[in-house]
Amino acid sequence: MFLTTWDYSLFSWINNAAGSHPAIDAIMRFLSEDAEYLFYLAVIVYWFTRKRENRKMVVQALASACLAFVIGTILSHLFYRDRPFVAHHVHQMIEHAANASFPSDHSIGSFVIAFSILLFRKKDGIVWMVLAALIAFSRIWNGVHYPTDVLSGALIGILSSVIVYMLFAKLSWTRKVLSGFINIYESVEFRIWRKS
Repeated sequence: MFLTTWDYSLFSWINNAAGSHPAIDAIMRFLSEDAEYLFYLAVIVYWFTRKRENRKMVVQALASACLAFVIGTILSHLFYRDRPFVAHHVHQMIEHAANASFPSDHSIGSFVIAFSILLFRKKDGIVWMVLAALIAFSRIWNGVHYPTDVLSGALIGILSSVIVYMLFAKLSWTRKVLSGFINIYESVEFRIWRKS
């Protein structure tokens, strides 16, 4: 009961500011609806830098994302929760389906990639973690998630990144699979480059 009260109180405090600051509202809408594409772009850019360590990072980030979203999907069914705009009168600044609010998929997706980058590239990772936090905050501002939704999504993303990172570090067969996959790709890439 305390958690629910605290969660709604913090949500209200943040969401009540929405709609009163047009410039901030525009930024928050961008963060909620479009900023996730920056993470997709980052994955592509890091992969095509032709640095083997970056490619390892990308593969691990994608594997982490798969694990994180499986966990998130299971939790959303086990602990279904209505969106804030379904249960309360809120300032809803973006359109959204009235589906499960817990946990936040946007938080899962942004934090799982951001933390995977942080594990390999500290300076880059800090920038991506800040962006992930801003995306999570914007989901509350725009009235589509409670604070615990985004916090749980962030936690799932971070823990999934750590688990996958440790598995690749500890298990020799995962390292062999990863190296083999990258070797095959680079071999094909080299042949295509030579033909062109």
